[in-house]
Amino acid sequence: MKPGTPALQSVRLLDQVRERIRYLHYSLSTEKVYLYWVRFFIRWHGRGGQMKHPRAMGAAEVEAFLSMLATERKVSASTHNQALSALLFLYREVLAIDLPWMEGINRPAAKRRIPSVLTQAEVAGVLAQMEGTTALLARLLYGTGMRLMEGVRLRVKDADFDRGVIVVREAKGNKDRVVMLPRSLAPALRLQMLAARALWEADRQAQRGGVETPHALEQKYPKVGQTWGWFWMFPSPALSIDPRSGVERRHHLFEERLQRALKKAVTRAGVYKPVSVHTLRHSFATHLLQSGTDIRTVQELLGHSDVSTTMI
Repeated sequence: MKPGTPALQSVRLLDQVRERIRYLHYSLSTEKVYLYWVRFFIRWHGRGGQMKHPRAMGAAEVEAFLSMLATERKVSASTHNQALSALLFLYREVLAIDLPWMEGINRPAAKRRIPSVLTQAEVAGVLAQMEGTTALLARLLYGTGMRLMEGVRLRVKDADFDRGVIVVREAKGNKDRVVMLPRSLAPALRLQMLAARALWEADRQAQRGGVETPHALEQKYPKVGQTWGWFWMFPSPALSIDPRSGVERRHHLFEERLQRALKKAVTRAGVYKPVSVHTLRHSFATHLLQSGTDIRTVQELLGHSDVSTTMI
């Protein structure tokens, strides 16, 4: 690959996108998604052998790409918006090009659906079909209203048994909030903490890299990732390679483990509603409202900025 060739320029551009995303502290999932759409955009316009740099493309090329996604690929409104957001990031944050015409591109409106909600009996039936760590995690999500990633990313230091609360750090919108820790789950969560402690001590004895910590915290406090307080409440049983640093360390429990376990439990419980892990959060909010809890309190527990979102 010769220097200055379009293919090499494309690789360098993707490196610039990755660097900018990490500088702005975007999540790893956002990094993967944005890189996918930028790569797809470049390759789609270079499919005839004439690969062009995005600097040489403009409104016509962006609109043609988005039109293809809608008409040929028939992607959903959320996927279409995701692709547009990735291209906006590319031009604004990476290439530093002001494109007023992109503001005029219409984003397809997502159809508003009423979320699926389980009755208390259905929730009990589903949870009864689960066991082990995933069962505790599912109960915790239902009992606190936390999102899936908020649950698997829970740190030991953020569970306050004395006060009966859990501090949710850097939730959606990069906001912290406090949720209730159900008393019925406290004994099981303490046992889970003991199991996590055993893995933490094993990692310490093996001199493995500590867990991932937010942003540049580890640069300021080099050993903070190895401290007990920052360890995962739900650690993965296996080690993995951090895709950003290349360090072998212990990640939190893989979110798909809970998703698969819940899907099987729903089938065994004979529940035929569409159910995902997020359904536990919807059910938590609905059951609180049914018990007479004020909607503003529910809004705070869910971490919604707008009460209209809670009302839906």
